Amino acid sequence: MPRAKRGFKARRRRNRWLKHAEGFYSARSRIFGDAIEAVRNAWQYQYIGRRLRRRDFRRLWIARINAAARQAGTTYSQLIPALKGASILLDRKILADLAVADPAVFGAVVKLAGITQP
Repeated sequence: MPRAKRGFKARRRRNRWLKHAEGFYSARSRIFGDAIEAVRNAWQYQYIGRRLRRRDFRRLWIARINAAARQAGTTYSQLIPALKGASILLDRKILADLAVADPAVFGAVVKLAGITQP
């Protein structure tokens, strides 16, 4: 009697995991046990990376706003409360884009916030 090898269902389950491990280095893309470990770790890193990306972009936007604000004669920490006080509801992403793409408009926003330039 031939040995039982689990057949179609088990092969489909294994191939599903191996499909996720495509492109991984060496045995991590070919050997089922190694592939499962690699894929699970990769999913953890993906999850963490999605949160880190938001953090990194916010830091980048703040740095850009601060640089442009200093050219306009103020600082980031003075600008943000002044914008809130003037009811200017632009988020940091938009402010950073203005600072890079159109410094004149950014300067106008600073003036609207009620911050006097030198």
